[in-house]
Amino acid sequence: MSPPRVIVVGGGLSGLSAAHTLYLAGGNVLVLDKQGFFGGNSTKATSGINGALTRTQVDSKIQDSVQQFYDDTMKSARDKARPDLIKVLTYKSAAAVEWLQDVFGLDLTLVSRLGGHSQPRTHRGHDAKFPGMAITYALMQKLEDLAETDPERVKIIKKARVTKINSEGNHVTGLDFEYEGKTYTEYGPVILATGGYAADFDSPDSLLKKHRPDVLKLSSTNGTHATGDGQKMVMALGGNGIDMDKVQVHPTGLVDPKDPTSKWKFLAAEALRGEGGLLLNADGNRFCDELGHRDYVSGEMFKNKFPIRLVLNSKASKVLDFHTRHYSGRGLMKKITGAELAKEIGCGPEHLQKVFKSYNDIADGKTKDPYGKKFFHNTPFDINDDFHVALMEPVVHFTMGGVEIDDRARVLNKEGKPFEGLYACGEIAGGVHGANRLGGSSLLGCVVYGRVAGDTAAEYLFQKVLSGAVSGSGSSTAAARLNQISLHIDPNTPGKLTIEWNGGNAAPSQGSGSAESIPGQTATHSVLKDSASGQDPGTVSKPAAKKEFSIPEKEFTMEEVAAHNTKDSVWVVVKGVVMDVTNFLEDHPGGVQAVMNFAGRDATEE
Repeated sequence: MSPPRVIVVGGGLSGLSAAHTLYLAGGNVLVLDKQGFFGGNSTKATSGINGALTRTQVDSKIQDSVQQFYDDTMKSARDKARPDLIKVLTYKSAAAVEWLQDVFGLDLTLVSRLGGHSQPRTHRGHDAKFPGMAITYALMQKLEDLAETDPERVKIIKKARVTKINSEGNHVTGLDFEYEGKTYTEYGPVILATGGYAADFDSPDSLLKKHRPDVLKLSSTNGTHATGDGQKMVMALGGNGIDMDKVQVHPTGLVDPKDPTSKWKFLAAEALRGEGGLLLNADGNRFCDELGHRDYVSGEMFKNKFPIRLVLNSKASKVLDFHTRHYSGRGLMKKITGAELAKEIGCGPEHLQKVFKSYNDIADGKTKDPYGKKFFHNTPFDINDDFHVALMEPVVHFTMGGVEIDDRARVLNKEGKPFEGLYACGEIAGGVHGANRLGGSSLLGCVVYGRVAGDTAAEYLFQKVLSGAVSGSGSSTAAARLNQISLHIDPNTPGKLTIEWNGGNAAPSQGSGSAESIPGQTATHSVLKDSASGQDPGTVSKPAAKKEFSIPEKEFTMEEVAAHNTKDSVWVVVKGVVMDVTNFLEDHPGGVQAVMNFAGRDATEE
């Protein structure tokens, strides 16, 4: 019989961080995700991960401190600040960044300053990939490798929707989940890493409708999976939802000119403004400190005339080459001259040059910015330059509210005491960011609290194993096994010990069943409720053997490919290979539109 394992719900960065922490600590882990792909919203994070007093900062001679980061976060969190949680977030930030570098070989040696930060502390890599993608994919690929090479310790089940957390009093015993039309029960401690509720627009028990009906008219940058499932299950269990009205509206959602009313928007990285991007209203004027807190910038946008444009000069565009190429490839950004920009706005080149000159004078210290901006990058701006330009609108982006946890990531009950065997990390956890989250702290919160949850759950698991208790009914499997064994010293033969196994007299389990009684079941603490099948979903979902890839002999012209550009027939070219991705549309982690953007086209670069 294998040792018990911890169940992690959610395969975004927080769940992956928790799973790796458990594995590295010696524990066994089962990861469930309701999507067909890991990553959640974590892969969409575009600016970086915060860290104070990291090796990168020290090497760059950045005079940051943990106290400064703590103070910045407390200021951003405002009246909802939880000092205990913020202390963990900031004091463990350098260790989190360096864990990613040391354990997963990630390059996080570029640092930028985002809005609300007193120092540059948002880390990303030189390869210019979106940091959320680079970081999450590294952990994702490593965990999937472990599921193949060490399947007794790591199991992954995708397209598994958790429906209920099971408990006996204050003791969480496991959960129920649906997989391929059947319901399974899994026993063990539970780490919830299910994300936020920033896409919970239409469900019957919509959290946005209940707590922030005013944002229902906005679009969201989240995947459709972000519907607050974990929050709802915890509240049904008797846990607390805190700060549920604290929903962050991000100022820079990219508007697709081909589909401007779409409910789903791609996020424009905070780094675009961090590297000197300007926001111009419909008259071609600045109207805010572009590096202000997100809620401030969003609020100023709502006071102004739309369309609002984000404008990058050639210097900033060069620094953010990957971003500009990526957005341009999706049709969300375009490169134009200053004269073309003035014509598009309708303000005239003289007016636009006047706005640029005023900004340059502020950056040079000749005049004071009326909006209080203090940090300026990649100046000067000049109308004779080339620009990357995109249309922007505020979007629902992140939910600071969530379930109440303590500084060890334990979920708290109505009495303010921890549930036994239940933990939460990432966006599901409320109170970590207070009333407003700083840019770059979403990935940080995932890694820091994912590691904290993993450590706390591992400690709990090992205590239970050592004490002989098993997750579930509270009965002691170890004790039951010992009761089945009789040891006899043979008086007639010195040194001879006889061991008798009394399997038939074993004490029955008080739970709803045992894994050993289920044909084909390989999971130690899974119980199949649906008696129609005895398959272990962990076995069912094991990745198929990898096939050797070869270039097909059949050739197509780009004209033939271009004809397949509807949802009924979608062909995409990648590295010279024509792929029919029609049946992949709904499974793509970026959503249907992420594929349709390149229908009938060559998408190699993007």
